[in-house]
Amino acid sequence: MTHTITLIPGDGIGIEVSRAVQQIIQAAGVAIQWEETSARGDVESLTPDITESAAFKSILKTRVALKGPLATAVATGPPSLNVQLRKALDLYANVRPVKNLAGVVTPYKNVDMVLIRENTEDLYAGLEHEVVPGVVESLKIITERASTRIARFAFEYARKWGRKKIHSIHKANIMKMSDGLFLTSIRKVAAQYSDIEYKEMIIDNACMQMVLNPCQFDMLLLTNLYGDIMSDLAAGLVGGLGVVPSGNIGEKEAIFEAVHGTAPDIAGKGIANPTALLMSSIMMLRHIDEAKAALNIEQALEKVYREGKHLTKDVGGAAGTVEFADAVIEQLKS
Repeated sequence: MTHTITLIPGDGIGIEVSRAVQQIIQAAGVAIQWEETSARGDVESLTPDITESAAFKSILKTRVALKGPLATAVATGPPSLNVQLRKALDLYANVRPVKNLAGVVTPYKNVDMVLIRENTEDLYAGLEHEVVPGVVESLKIITERASTRIARFAFEYARKWGRKKIHSIHKANIMKMSDGLFLTSIRKVAAQYSDIEYKEMIIDNACMQMVLNPCQFDMLLLTNLYGDIMSDLAAGLVGGLGVVPSGNIGEKEAIFEAVHGTAPDIAGKGIANPTALLMSSIMMLRHIDEAKAALNIEQALEKVYREGKHLTKDVGGAAGTVEFADAVIEQLKS
């Protein structure tokens, strides 16, 4: 079967890591017709409406996209293209598996958790305005519908993948209405899943507990802002954003992406690490029912890291992007 999938290489090192991942997927025997497009050009030069972009239209057609990193200006400039795509496509569930990778030296061992983040509202709704000069108000939006939907997704994910425990992370002791609604919505769903242990933890304590003992967590269920922060914190425990995947999933469409930066300082030098995008592509392959190929790539990647001979500089090696990809492909053939 040939799959048609949208490819958004992204900015900076995006093109290099995307090409490496394409070659590895091809070597794994998966037939993909890539629709390569940009999320940036149309939006920034032609229209501020993401739904008029070639990327959005392509994803509507293919239903699945693999995306490299996209740069977002801080404080100034247009809204985040990443956030615009998620909102326009209603990709309400962000899935961030975080697991130790053999060969990457970290202070922690046996970390294996999945963070599920509500992806459409909270402070990320971007509803801001200037009340008077020098005073800006941002609105935190929490709805019962979105909270219930993400809770259902999380508990179903736990059942599908054999996860046993979910912590919902909140600040309902202070934000009693917004985070309170998030919690009460989740509790109603949790009551229908007696096979999954359900716990709750305040966000500040959760951050401390994550650093003290990350292995106590199996799955975390979070609102948009907390999820953004804690998923990056969790990634730092296993080596950083360069060695963790991410998926944004809706009822119909899904985008699997590298969540690290664009690294403009090394773009074009052939030394970027494609691991994060490759791991995201493994999630993508499972999503399109190519489980065997996903497992083969995953095992090949793990072998390359265990051997440690062809790792890129960011994880302690000296290999370039092509050498690393070739090593994964060689393991696929063995």
